[in-house]
Amino acid sequence: MAASILVQRTAALCGTFKGISVSKAVRPVNSHYGFMLQTACYNPRPLRLNLRGPYIPDKDSIKTPEWQKTARYDRKLFGRFGSASHIDPASLWPSHEELEKIIAEEKQWHPPLEVMLKNIEAKEKEETEKRLAKEKLIAANMAKMPKMIEDWRREKRETKRKLKEEKAQKAKLLAEARERFGYSMDPRSPKFLEMVAEIEKEEKKKKKLLKRRVKEEQVAAPPVAQS
Repeated sequence: MAASILVQRTAALCGTFKGISVSKAVRPVNSHYGFMLQTACYNPRPLRLNLRGPYIPDKDSIKTPEWQKTARYDRKLFGRFGSASHIDPASLWPSHEELEKIIAEEKQWHPPLEVMLKNIEAKEKEETEKRLAKEKLIAANMAKMPKMIEDWRREKRETKRKLKEEKAQKAKLLAEARERFGYSMDPRSPKFLEMVAEIEKEEKKKKKLLKRRVKEEQVAAPPVAQS
């Protein structure tokens, strides 16, 4: 009884709002009654689906997507529907260029067992040669290690000696400058540098004279008699 009354009221309401546009038909309200009214008056369009046969896209239509016009999609259709796809199996076979590309990729990524074994052998041989060369270099360097340590210690002693001599020479020059000018001087001052250049020039002159004197004495000395 209650169900029949509800159906009659719903039909009457649908007839009342039949001539009203969608924008003015039912104002969205937050009520359960309004939602039931919209649901009762909804009349969807039927879907036109061809469920009897497979979907075969029309390649000549501009509405058909490009990915449905490719050979890959044809292979997919033929694999799913077989002859019902109306696709020639001969057209699905790769071309000569594609076949050569596939063969090259298989040789690169899936080589035969013999090739894989040869590659493994060559790689092991290369690694062995590298290891032996590294061990040989390490042995040679270890053999040179005592001499290298001794050279390093000698260089360190020589550097230390030179620093000590330079420090002593600097102190000597500062003392000489103090004695000559009567006051301590800055080793970076132009006057001190000029004095150092003058002293170095005198030293070179003395060494040159000494060398000449030694040479003259050697020339003037009588030759040694041979027995």
